[in-house]
Amino acid sequence: MRRKISNTSSTIKQQGVALFVVIIFVMLSMLLALWASRTSLFNEMLVGNDVDYQRAFEAAQALIQDAELDIRGENPDGTACSAATCREKQGGAPQIPLETQEVTPLLTILDQQETKCLRGLCTKRTGRQDFWNYTSTTSPAPANLVAGEVTLEKMTQATVGARYGQYTGAVPGSTSSPANPILMWDNATPANQGGWYWIEILPYDQSSSSSGVIVKPVTAKTTDLLSLNLSPNVAYRITAVAFGRKRDSLNNPVTTAVLQQTYVRQVLKD
Repeated sequence: MRRKISNTSSTIKQQGVALFVVIIFVMLSMLLALWASRTSLFNEMLVGNDVDYQRAFEAAQALIQDAELDIRGENPDGTACSAATCREKQGGAPQIPLETQEVTPLLTILDQQETKCLRGLCTKRTGRQDFWNYTSTTSPAPANLVAGEVTLEKMTQATVGARYGQYTGAVPGSTSSPANPILMWDNATPANQGGWYWIEILPYDQSSSSSGVIVKPVTAKTTDLLSLNLSPNVAYRITAVAFGRKRDSLNNPVTTAVLQQTYVRQVLKD
C-alpha cells in the first residue's frame, strides 16, 4: 500500500515537470514569432524608405532636365516652346537672356528680390550654398547670414522657384509612361510637397576681373583659358529639390533629394 502511494506521488511530480517544459517552449516560440515580426517590419521600413528616396531622386533628375528645357526655350520633344505655358508667354516672368545686353538688367532685377530669385531664375548665391539645409526649424540658426540667405520655406514659393513643366509645358507622365507622383502639382499643392528647381545665372568672365565664374589669372595666357562659344557669355547652375511622399507626424517630408548641375548653352559653329 505504501509503495502504491509512492508511485502516485512520483507520477504527479512528472506531470508537473512536463507542463513546465511545455510552457517554456511556448514562450520561446512566442519570442521567435515576435522577433520575426519585428525583423519583417524593420525590413519593410528600410525598403519603404529606399523606394521613397529613389522616387524623389528620379523626380529631381526630371526637374534638372526640365530646367534645361526652360533655359533652351524648348518643349520636351525639342521643338521651340511657343505654348501659353512657356516662359516667354507668361507675363511677369523674367526671361532667359538671349543677348549679352540682357544679362545685367536681369541680374539687377533678381538682386532686388529678398531671395535673389524670381520665378525660377536667380543671381549667383552668396554665403552658404546649401540653402536646402537651412529651414525654419534649424536650431540654432546659422550665424553671420548674408543678403540672399533665406530659409528653404521662402525658396519654395510660387513667385520664387519653378515647378516641373511650369515653363516648358512638360507633362509628368502619360498612359504608356506612368507619372512620378512627386512631379504632379497644381496651385493648391503645399510648398513642402512635390519638387522645385532654381536656375542661377552666372556670368562667364574671362577677363582679369573677379566677378565671373571663370576668371583669368594675371599670369595666364589666352591659350590657357577654357574657351566656350557662348552667346550670351553666361553659365547656369541648376538646383533641384524633390520631396518624398512619406510624411512625419507634423506632415513634413521624411525624404528630400537634392541635385545640382552646371549647364552651359553653347552656340554651334557653322
